[in-house]
Amino acid sequence: MTSKTKINKILYASDIEKGSRPAFRAAMSLCGKYDSEITYLHVIEPLSSSAQNLIKGLVDTNDVDGIYQKSLTDLKAKMKKRITQFFDQEIEFHDTLSLDQVKAHIEEGVSWEAILKVADEIDADVIVMGTRTHSAVGQFFSGSTANKVMLNTKRPLLIIPLSK
Repeated sequence: MTSKTKINKILYASDIEKGSRPAFRAAMSLCGKYDSEITYLHVIEPLSSSAQNLIKGLVDTNDVDGIYQKSLTDLKAKMKKRITQFFDQEIEFHDTLSLDQVKAHIEEGVSWEAILKVADEIDADVIVMGTRTHSAVGQFFSGSTANKVMLNTKRPLLIIPLSK
């Protein structure tokens, strides 16, 4: 990126697991430098059809829908709490950023496809995400979400190595 590049919209994709703070810190640093906004994205992978059928056989469909909606509400609250905790703990960001610059977003689908879809919807200038260290052989055969995003996006992508 040249010094004249302006980053208005950052898509930060997170698995909300421990150890993901370095990637969020990188997204926040970009946000502070360019006075941007961040969409904090978490993707929920869909259940397999056999798991869905098992649940439908055990629980009333209306109950399943209610449980699902409650879990989405709880997850969004967890994301907002994490964002607020980050601001409280990362003092250097207090002067340059505000909580209003970060929006929490939940999407359902295959992670890498959902990341690309949301990046297109918000017209992200950059995608920031972490990747957990795995063996080279494992990544070669199965690929990681970050690899799939990298191979399928035309947008700049910042990948931050995370601890396991």
